[in-house]
Amino acid sequence: MWGQLIRHLSRPLPNYAHSSAAVFPPTSQSPMTSSASSAKARENFKKTICTAACLIIGDEVLGGKPFIVSIIPDWPGCLPLQTVDTNSPHFAEYCFSLGIQLKRVEVIADEESEIIEAVRRMSEKYDFVVTSGGIGPTHDDITYQSIARAFNLPLVLHEKALERMRRLSKPQQAGPNFDWDTPSDALTARLRMVHIPTDKDLPLEDQALFIDDDLWVPITVVNGNVYTLPGVPSLFRRLLAGLTDTASSPDTDIYPLVESSVAAYLTDLAARVEPKGVKVGSYPRWGKRRNTVTLVGADLEFLESLVPEVERNVEGRRVQREDEDDPEDVEEEKI
Repeated sequence: MWGQLIRHLSRPLPNYAHSSAAVFPPTSQSPMTSSASSAKARENFKKTICTAACLIIGDEVLGGKPFIVSIIPDWPGCLPLQTVDTNSPHFAEYCFSLGIQLKRVEVIADEESEIIEAVRRMSEKYDFVVTSGGIGPTHDDITYQSIARAFNLPLVLHEKALERMRRLSKPQQAGPNFDWDTPSDALTARLRMVHIPTDKDLPLEDQALFIDDDLWVPITVVNGNVYTLPGVPSLFRRLLAGLTDTASSPDTDIYPLVESSVAAYLTDLAARVEPKGVKVGSYPRWGKRRNTVTLVGADLEFLESLVPEVERNVEGRRVQREDEDDPEDVEEEKI
């Protein structure tokens, strides 16, 4: 009845020996051993889904910062810092439609320790866990690495995801002079998105689900019950719908990748301004041809001093609201 989701999680599996108690205290940072993690994943794969939890990851959702400076670069792509979360309400409707009890929704910052603690706890307590956000190419996209560390797994290049990325991406969306075969900061940033948590003892096809022939990005599955999705609402909905073989929305956009063209600069900037209490963000604005870079901190004068530098390096301009630069006659690009 639940389509691909239920077939994936509740399908018959061999009677593997497994550990029945791999519990992490909320404050513990000690990872599972590899064998215990694999055994727990097999156990979770066999569970009937009764309960669910949703983990929204991203500073842009939390907001509540004293000052925010947004700069729109002149390259396609990205979403502003103060964002209204629509993914958890949609996930609630999704669970209700399938008769699954949504027991918990949490919103946390882009902080590795918080992600590790939350994802371990939710995976242990609930049958079906969905995370949203933090899987892009920039320095603040740390969901994959955090989940990998939570379950003592390596990040491994997923060859199929890379092949799909290369095939489905348009060259112009990578920025000027980008070459897949030439080492560059932009290439390194892109490759971050196809290094996923991987358990060598489990079938690879069970750890990365490709929902749509037009999308290169997979839904990754860790510990048998943690599903990692992008934070962009249209893409979140499209991939989630694919888990139950539901037709995707016709106006959903494909994942833009051009953040990677300035990822190296933003990473350097973030390191330089962190001692001053400033956080740098780069967020997708799906269906638009611009990205938003945000500077968040308590010292407005210092933030203002950074604006000319950021405008110059991302070839953009400061805006007062996120839709200020949206041209009505620009055709959406897809990759």
